[in-house]
Amino acid sequence: MTNSPSSPNTLSVLTVPAFKDNYLWLIHDGIQAAAVDPGDGQPILDALRANGLTLTAILLTHHHADHIGGVPQLLSEYNVPVFGPRNDKIAAVTHPLGEGDRVKVPGLALEMSVLDVPGHTLGHIAYVRETPGEHWLFCGDTLFGAGCGRLFEGTPAQMAASLGKLAALPDDTLVYCAHEYTLSNLRFAEAVEPGNRALQMRLEADSKARGTNLPTIPSNIAIEKATNPFLRASEPGIMDSLVAAGRLERGASKVEAFAALREWKNVF
Repeated sequence: MTNSPSSPNTLSVLTVPAFKDNYLWLIHDGIQAAAVDPGDGQPILDALRANGLTLTAILLTHHHADHIGGVPQLLSEYNVPVFGPRNDKIAAVTHPLGEGDRVKVPGLALEMSVLDVPGHTLGHIAYVRETPGEHWLFCGDTLFGAGCGRLFEGTPAQMAASLGKLAALPDDTLVYCAHEYTLSNLRFAEAVEPGNRALQMRLEADSKARGTNLPTIPSNIAIEKATNPFLRASEPGIMDSLVAAGRLERGASKVEAFAALREWKNVF
């Protein structure tokens, strides 16, 4: 478990690994904490106890089990509100949210805005902290390090639009996604955009991090815009790769390019 950098008396984000490659998040001030996407309750409880924290809220991005599975266990020990997507039919949610809503997180000096980001699921939401100098994004399985979530429920057009919303956030926004998929995503990115120098540098740095068991997350929006093929689907080099692979016709639209790229990644 690691903390993101912080100054004394400010909010921090604690990284809580779970399952094979999930990241659960604890936003805390050293005393109280909110859990984001607690797919497993026990690692969260262990982290709370190890760091002397009290749980004050749960925030969910979508309905998949590896994001909500730990909620019942946490609620058995803490009577806290559960914030989550209005349209993802999660029984435990007490405060349903959607685009334009704002969350004042109980127990913390933290307010976040909510974005609808359908694609991975139809009701998927993201949470954005907009404090100057401390821009954070909790995006579940919509945006990954150098990748994006699979389209289990939504359409390519929906996911492309959702990623466009996230790409429009400030460049210094830290991206707290829910899985350590970065290296496999970067290998795909390198295959579709081999001439991208920023991508090659990221692959080198993130390979070194994983070699010492350090997380590659959070990244930030600037890094993702420079290296994530799903935010760059209409870049000439990627379009050329899609055409050369027989996955796209010359002159196709941005959404068609995104759809072809996502289908390619599914079998890469």
